[in-house]
Amino acid sequence: MTASTHSARPITGRFVFIATVAFFAVVIGVNMVMMRLAITTLPGTEVDSAYSASLAYQREIVAARQQNERDWQVEAHIERRPDGAATLAIEARDHAGAPLAGMNFIARLERPIDRRADRTIDVAEAGRGSYRGSAEGVAAGQWDLVIEGDAEGRRMFVSKNRIVLN
Repeated sequence: MTASTHSARPITGRFVFIATVAFFAVVIGVNMVMMRLAITTLPGTEVDSAYSASLAYQREIVAARQQNERDWQVEAHIERRPDGAATLAIEARDHAGAPLAGMNFIARLERPIDRRADRTIDVAEAGRGSYRGSAEGVAAGQWDLVIEGDAEGRRMFVSKNRIVLN
């Protein structure tokens, strides 16, 4: 009978160096791939200049305070028909309840997750304090209804409400 001896390979400094370099090469390589994927799929920033955005935000705060002081009552009702057409009715009254005539209302339906689906609603004055509009190709689901009212070239009213159209 002969005894077979199987000797294990000794761990040398060269092996440890190669294993350490290989480990860090894999980790760095995976990090580089993940970083590249994250950067290429990022949609980008919302604003180019934070300073300009902060100035615009301050103007929005002032406009909101002025709108609250006017105390207008603006009610909107929107319906979507099965063919995808949507009709909007706006009733606008001042703080005393008198109809607001001569306003220029602009309305938009904005998708919360996809700006490509946004729809503009053409709004026209239908009577004293009453405004009507319509849009085609409006899909069912969640929308943000944005209504802006201008008078004498100045924005006097803005409203944004989340709605569900069936």
